[in-house]
Amino acid sequence: MDARLVVLFLGMDLLLICTPGPDMLYVMARSLGQGRRTGLTAVAGICSGYTVHTVLAAAGLAAALRTVPAALPAIRYAGAGYLIFLAIKTLASLRNPTTPVPGATPQPAGGVLRQSMLTALLNPKGVLLYLSLMPQFISTETGIPLGFQLAALGLLHVANCAVLYGLLALTRTPKAARRISAVSGTMLLVVAAATLGTH
Repeated sequence: MDARLVVLFLGMDLLLICTPGPDMLYVMARSLGQGRRTGLTAVAGICSGYTVHTVLAAAGLAAALRTVPAALPAIRYAGAGYLIFLAIKTLASLRNPTTPVPGATPQPAGGVLRQSMLTALLNPKGVLLYLSLMPQFISTETGIPLGFQLAALGLLHVANCAVLYGLLALTRTPKAARRISAVSGTMLLVVAAATLGTH
């Protein structure tokens, strides 16, 4: 795989994970309301949801791109546009910060796992990552099957989610998460410009 594209994806993905969204808020709510163990259970569920996304993307999206190769440039521009939109939305949200409300009623681990997995599966940010952003970082010139490239990037995203959300569940500091969001919102604009310039 193109090492430059992989590094660029890694930077974009880490910043994207740090932006406010259903996944981050769910992990914070569970860890604040029911403790670190429940927060880590929520992280496991979210990672499971993105593993499902990875399998679907590696199979379906790769087949679609092989059928219509001209769609890849359009997807790349759409993905860069989405990064710009997300960066602006993230920075604007800092004016009216919201703190997740801890769950009043404790839930069993199985319920938290299923709920967090559903959160990841239905998260628009996650869906767009796989359908619109991830194809920007694959190359048709390496000789490596598109499905393999998508699977590798998807699993890298799962690993990033496990690390960053896991740290969030352990620290349980909403203020720190808000500071991270401010930085990531600004950096997403830089990544958007970099992805447009790369292709």
